[in-house]
Amino acid sequence: MAQIPLGSAEPDDDPEAYAGMPVQDAGELARSRGWSTVRTLPPDAVITMEYQAGRLNLTVENDTVLRSWKG
Repeated sequence: MAQIPLGSAEPDDDPEAYAGMPVQDAGELARSRGWSTVRTLPPDAVITMEYQAGRLNLTVENDTVLRSWKG
């Protein structure tokens, strides 16, 4: 398992709060709150499990965020 780098700042934000938002609004809000990377993914996307501090992941369908989580 990859180690989480120490000293990497993450926003004091609730990642789950983005669910239900239009994807464009969610991305703009996330960046304004300090997320360094906002990654959008289709439902059931196959992704690697590496953790990247400061990244917000958004599962998006029909331009709406279905799920959101950090890393």
